[in-house]
Amino acid sequence: MPHHGLPVWHDRRMTTHHTSPGTPPRFFSAGVAVVRQANNDWRLLILRAYGKWDFPKGMVEPDETPLQGAIRETAEEASITDLDFHWGEIYFETAPYNRGSKVARYYLAETKQEHITLPVSPELGHPEHDEWRWTSFDDAEKLLPPRLQPVLAWVKKALSTT
Repeated sequence: MPHHGLPVWHDRRMTTHHTSPGTPPRFFSAGVAVVRQANNDWRLLILRAYGKWDFPKGMVEPDETPLQGAIRETAEEASITDLDFHWGEIYFETAPYNRGSKVARYYLAETKQEHITLPVSPELGHPEHDEWRWTSFDDAEKLLPPRLQPVLAWVKKALSTT
């Protein structure tokens, strides 16, 4: 993991690493900020679980890269398999959260898929999430928790440069 402090933005041309003393986070998850075009505007996919909104994400398995984990989790949580990484393998990592025990890395990808299916998790016996929405940036800003606001700002900036 490249940092243990402030969020990291990476695009192969520039990587900024911030480190702080202390124990590195124990849990590392990866996900995708999934976007699609609708009425000449961008929409973002957000999922709700336990009353909290987030982008599709989950724990990275030991035998996969963070990008592979992000793609797998997006398929598992939202049944999206047609991800197009127009922007390359850029990502944004959150600052540690959950008392410093977790960090999440988000990649940016576009899909053409409009309808989302929340599949049943074999481990849980029900879907991991109870709702999904394609939202505007304004609505996402209201729904996403504070720890994801920097991710949302990063996505908005990345989309504005295309």
